[in-house]
Amino acid sequence: MTTVTTSGRLPMRYVYLETRRQLRNVRAMVFTFAVPVIMLLVFGSAFGSQTDPTTHLQYLVVTTLQMASYGAMMAALSQAFAIVNERSIGWNRQLRVTPLSGWGFMVSKVIAAMAFAAVSIVVTVLVATVGLHASLDPVRWLAAGFGIWCGVIPFALIAILIGQFAKPSFAQPLFMVVFMGLAILGGLWVPLSVMPDWMGSVAHLLPSYWLNRIGQMGAGATGASGMTEPAMVLAAWAIVLAAVIVWRYRRDAARQ
Repeated sequence: MTTVTTSGRLPMRYVYLETRRQLRNVRAMVFTFAVPVIMLLVFGSAFGSQTDPTTHLQYLVVTTLQMASYGAMMAALSQAFAIVNERSIGWNRQLRVTPLSGWGFMVSKVIAAMAFAAVSIVVTVLVATVGLHASLDPVRWLAAGFGIWCGVIPFALIAILIGQFAKPSFAQPLFMVVFMGLAILGGLWVPLSVMPDWMGSVAHLLPSYWLNRIGQMGAGATGASGMTEPAMVLAAWAIVLAAVIVWRYRRDAARQ
């Protein structure tokens, strides 16, 4: 274990260790990157340059943004398993007696998740542009990718909550329920335009819908609010989740 006595240095060191550990997890990276890329190749290639009537974007671009959001969300949520494992071996108890604050713990996990998600987004967009020749202005690609990348913060916080509350034996089933529910009901697998109306109403309550939406608006999809509305919704999710996480961390620390 790494012991650092100064509160100023500990968070930065912990951030570095968390990020490096995530990026060295080859098995998780291959799974996280392979699934959205395979789905992109299957669904994106099937419709080619057709225009999506809802967003007025090239359908291949729409599919790319869906898969980029899907992969980024998967990368962020995968943090849950690491946190559950840390709890099972007592690592969290060690952290709570160090100068690492609840905010420092949370931020370190979020940064590691965002680093993982960034690689997934870049890989997906590169496959779409280089391999499938998806047509979109580079500035629009940048805006869409940056929006999705920032939008994964609530999902990293959801992963922390799962890690804080779930027992090791229930972590995987809980993860799958949360992940599949967000992916399907949020419209990341199948466009909501072909789904029943009630699913569209449910989707607007989920952060996964707004993650996809912020990417679409960054790419230039039709809509009066631009990236502002999805950004505000995702920020609201992040604020509420962050408050719960810090409360939980402080509560556990007070028991030591």
